[in-house]
Amino acid sequence: KLEEFLNLKQLKTSLKEAILLDYYTAGFWWAKEMNFSLIQLSGFMDLLNFLLENLSDKHMTLGDNLKELGKAMAGIGGTDSERSGDLNFFSIEQAKAVIDYL
Repeated sequence: KLEEFLNLKQLKTSLKEAILLDYYTAGFWWAKEMNFSLIQLSGFMDLLNFLLENLSDKHMTLGDNLKELGKAMAGIGGTDSERSGDLNFFSIEQAKAVIDYL
């Protein structure tokens, strides 16, 4: 199903497509094993996509990308919902697990 969703047409002959499928599949199953809710799972997959785009499209270094991850995760669990942005549906422990995974 993920292959269809990602619109991978040359999976058997394209190393790039195989790697993308592996990247998203590994992330999806990790999030499922963490018992994330549907909204958390969706947010995590969006975060995977965001970080991959930073590397591939913006050519960010790993260090810069980790800084972006820190900005995205900042404020989770705090009282100021504006600071944590769209990821406030993660608990502090879940956010730590996400950071460790990534």
